[in-house]
Amino acid sequence: MERESLPKVVPPLPRPNERARNLPRRTALEWLEAGWRDFRRNPGPSLAYGLLVWLVSAVVVWGIFRFDVEYVFFPALSGFMVLGPLMAGGLYEKSRRLETGEDTRLGQMLFVRMASSYQAVFLGLLLLLLFLLWQRASVLLYALHIGVRPFPGFDEMLAQILTTWMGLSLILTGAVVGGLFAAFAFAISVFSLPMMLEERTDALTAMGISLALVWNNLEVMLAWGAIVVAVFLLSLVSVVGLVVAFPVLGHATWHAYRAIRVSRGERVLYWPEPDASPPGGGA
Repeated sequence: MERESLPKVVPPLPRPNERARNLPRRTALEWLEAGWRDFRRNPGPSLAYGLLVWLVSAVVVWGIFRFDVEYVFFPALSGFMVLGPLMAGGLYEKSRRLETGEDTRLGQMLFVRMASSYQAVFLGLLLLLLFLLWQRASVLLYALHIGVRPFPGFDEMLAQILTTWMGLSLILTGAVVGGLFAAFAFAISVFSLPMMLEERTDALTAMGISLALVWNNLEVMLAWGAIVVAVFLLSLVSVVGLVVAFPVLGHATWHAYRAIRVSRGERVLYWPEPDASPPGGGA
């Protein structure tokens, strides 16, 4: 009896990575340029928005020194990178409206109507919890390096950090740990907040998609992250530079979202529209 021959095992064909755009690093500069163009088109609302962010930041810094909690100054400074995307919703809205030729007023930027409604609030709470976790981690790092004792004051503490080995070690470990917090926050929020502006999705799904898009476009997103950090640091040097830098970065982030998320035809309404009938047409 002739033995049956086994079918040949054919390896599956490689599937293209639908989330990868394979964009060169220089594309990040094009996003920054697009953000600057959006800023210059009807600049009044963007300037007012940036001024409001600057005023809130100034009040927070004043409160830190007024209530003698200077030890949270540097963690709060790095924590701005965690909460920054949360404060840019109005800038995304202006860039979205510019795409359709609509005018945008400051009130429309301050009171944005997101498609995901309360899920955007939930995302904000998650980012706030991440920021508070970083604050506690910074206090723990301080205790491990300096010891469990009262904060000696900003001037004395700054000298101690810059002139002792333990202080320099605190700067190094704080930069590494803070960088990890900021990188994670950047990855889960850079696309999730623009996505929730026009798509009906939940916070966890939006964060997961944002993380996947960043990971699959790591080269250009690392370049974009470096630009964000550099522009933010330069704005601190000029004191009021944040008034312009923050709106430009917010508008540019919307163009990054458009380039990586929407241009691949990946927009999905994860929830049915409010007037949609339930599956199966049941009563």
